[in-house]
Amino acid sequence: MPWGLGVTYVLFATVYLFLMYFLKVDSSVNASASLTLAVCILFGGFMGMLDDWIDLKWRYKAFMPLIAALPLMYYALANQDIVRTSISLPLLGTINFGNTYYFIIIPITVMVVTNAVNMLGGLNGLETVCPAIVMFGLIAVSPEPAQILMAGPLVFWLVLAYFNVRGKLFVGNTGSFAIGLTVTSFAVVTDLKSSMVISIIPYVFNSAFILLSIFYIRHKANVVFDGKRLISDHRRSLVTLITYRRPLTEWQVVAIVSAIVAVFTALGALYYLI
Repeated sequence: MPWGLGVTYVLFATVYLFLMYFLKVDSSVNASASLTLAVCILFGGFMGMLDDWIDLKWRYKAFMPLIAALPLMYYALANQDIVRTSISLPLLGTINFGNTYYFIIIPITVMVVTNAVNMLGGLNGLETVCPAIVMFGLIAVSPEPAQILMAGPLVFWLVLAYFNVRGKLFVGNTGSFAIGLTVTSFAVVTDLKSSMVISIIPYVFNSAFILLSIFYIRHKANVVFDGKRLISDHRRSLVTLITYRRPLTEWQVVAIVSAIVAVFTALGALYYLI
């Protein structure tokens, strides 16, 4: 099967965003939102492609997205009049990070979200459908110019998701890194940080589960495929938790995980609207 076809998304999204910049769809003044998004996606695609080529170790791959935070840091600093350094979260209220938002919060957010999206994969459709749900939720509550900026990339990603679900292609780390950075950069540029944080809770839960298992139990998450169904005898990730002593088809697992992501995405959108 074709592998690493996430590079087609990187190329399409970059060309599309540059076109939006030349057509002056981007309403940013001091720093361009469309160019910032394009550069971030390029960074993500390059890092994912590098991982596909040489299979980077996690201790290197985990911190590589910090490089991709530079365009977002520049955008936020150049547009301080419209970029808020605070974030509002349920139960915690509004937290104002001040200048630390530019130099600490943005890099940490990029690193966490990108790696979390990359870690929730392995099944046909899992690494494409779930990010598409999060992106759709963010676009739905974003202002009109921003909706136009990401409409094209989202449609193209949905095409890849369709073939990925059917097992006809794989986006690889190139695609998962690129879409992870798309989600992060779009949330920062449109100031939808609160919605994004709520939407990616399943991703963070999965990553935390996996890392705790590796560091404390010294065992990786694994599912057994008997030719028809998936089953797991342990609970070390979101997928193994769902399939724990419960045989399910690949499509059923992907549908359950996608439904969980959809619920949290809806909560994130609802929180923004109220």
